[in-house]
Amino acid sequence: MTGGPLTILQLTHQGGPAGSTQSIFNLSQQLAQRGHRVLVGCRDDVLLARLARAAGLPVVSLAFLQRGALARALGDVLTRERIDVVNSHATLDRRALTWLRWRGRLPQAFVVTRRTMPLTSPLELLPVGLAADRTIAVSGAVARALRRRLHPGARLRVVPNGIALERVDAPVPLAELAAARDALGDPDGRPVVAVVSRRKDQHVLLQALPRIERGVLVVCVGVEPDAQLRALAQAVPERHRVVFVPLIDRALAFYQGAALAALPSRMEGLSQSLLEAMALGLPVVASDAGGNPDLIRSGETGLLVAPLDPAAWAEALGRLLGDGGFSDRLAAAGRAYVRREFTLERTADRTEAVYREALARRRPK
Repeated sequence: MTGGPLTILQLTHQGGPAGSTQSIFNLSQQLAQRGHRVLVGCRDDVLLARLARAAGLPVVSLAFLQRGALARALGDVLTRERIDVVNSHATLDRRALTWLRWRGRLPQAFVVTRRTMPLTSPLELLPVGLAADRTIAVSGAVARALRRRLHPGARLRVVPNGIALERVDAPVPLAELAAARDALGDPDGRPVVAVVSRRKDQHVLLQALPRIERGVLVVCVGVEPDAQLRALAQAVPERHRVVFVPLIDRALAFYQGAALAALPSRMEGLSQSLLEAMALGLPVVASDAGGNPDLIRSGETGLLVAPLDPAAWAEALGRLLGDGGFSDRLAAAGRAYVRREFTLERTADRTEAVYREALARRRPK
């Protein structure tokens, strides 16, 4: 650790089962292990609060309701807990903190982390970007998209997500493995294609299935099927089967026994689910969009596919399922790459450096 310990508030109005939740928790735990005092601000009933408490991290319970009330509550917390740096990870909290900053009521260092490809209009993004002392983009793709939407470039830093290898390498509890097996049912010899994601273009993968001759079992973990997904699942040829699993706290059990991991999303900043799949040695295929190309070198550490193109998806999946040697080479290269380049220690190093920059900016000249 460079410099003295900091008191840091990690803040999000989300915190449910999602890759971003795991990323925030992993980072918070790593920073605490380095001697910083890390508090987690979130709703009391979400996964992030449970993870933080189990790890001994203080939880600041917040109700993310009306902006003015949230801003007042945050102001009280920041003063009472003597926060040095507040790191916002989601929309409602960064809006409240921006409101405080523009009213001269946020003297603490203010850092925003952008975890997905931005949809924010420049009319909102610019005031937030000017209010925050630093903005962290989790991939080069996110940073470039922010700049296109007029985010101030001098305050923007790229800090990729890291993987908590001790979590990935830990044995999956038997109860979770049993629950995953029950959800899948009998694959009947079909290779399992795991898609761990909220609703993000899963329909493209299902539209590709009629073009794939070999029967597969596609498990979509983290999504409740809407009318479109239900209709597509019912229409796939009988050689295939599609299973939907609602949002769950831990999805690693579904990677056990999977043949490959797929992610058709166009919105990923830097996918935690892909990082975990690659670290576990699964071959991966993902849309050539968002931050996926920052993680996957197509044909070397995985495959990238044109987004929203079912024919291209069918070709990529067929290639991975039909060429075991090629699939194994991608899996081995992806595993080595993620474990070398996307460590949680490196993420914490870079994040701490950004926090120090933000603090320096708040000091009187």
